[in-house]
Amino acid sequence: MSLRRTLAKVYGLLRDWAYFLKMPRIIRETRSTQTPVRWRHWFFQKLLGINREAYWPMDHTSVVRGARRVYAGVETCPGYEKGCYIQAQNPIYIGDYTQIANNVGIISANHDPHDLRHSLPGRPIRIGAFCWLGMGAVILPEVELGDFTIVGAGSIVTKSFPEGYCVIAGNPAKVIRRLDPARCIRHRSQHEYNGFVRSGPRFDNFRRKFLSLPHG
Repeated sequence: MSLRRTLAKVYGLLRDWAYFLKMPRIIRETRSTQTPVRWRHWFFQKLLGINREAYWPMDHTSVVRGARRVYAGVETCPGYEKGCYIQAQNPIYIGDYTQIANNVGIISANHDPHDLRHSLPGRPIRIGAFCWLGMGAVILPEVELGDFTIVGAGSIVTKSFPEGYCVIAGNPAKVIRRLDPARCIRHRSQHEYNGFVRSGPRFDNFRRKFLSLPHG
């Protein structure tokens, strides 16, 4: 093993144990949020290495590919519930306070139909703030969903709804209800975290150092 790889491994272990030392505070401050951090998240992700790359808490039955190409907003944790699959071959941006139910798939790239060994490049998936992705929903490549988009359980989202403020459902998903923006509440928590990282300057610094995402 090269010196560079050895140093990277040691640094990774130190960072994981640093999370351990911060856990009591994170657990306390996220206790009343929609994605509370639990000791089991540290155990499975940092100690056992399941979804280790994810900087947000995930259930051990969920899978993320390409976590460094995922922007997870405040209190937004793709794969927090059981059985989710997040494929970030192309970037995925998910806004603040968006909730994601069990067995949701977010798939950012299709296979090249002429050579299934490779995936096609494409535009990022963008999911707005204060959205809800119902159980078993699938978000397909290049989809954009605006703020306050609710995706019905089992829906297959093949096209964008950038205007948001709507309920979409079906296969393929279509608008079944419009929401009144004046009634949609943009709540905030007292303590804000992007996953395990405190929001604000700390997360901005983390993003610059560790994420493979352009701003925007």
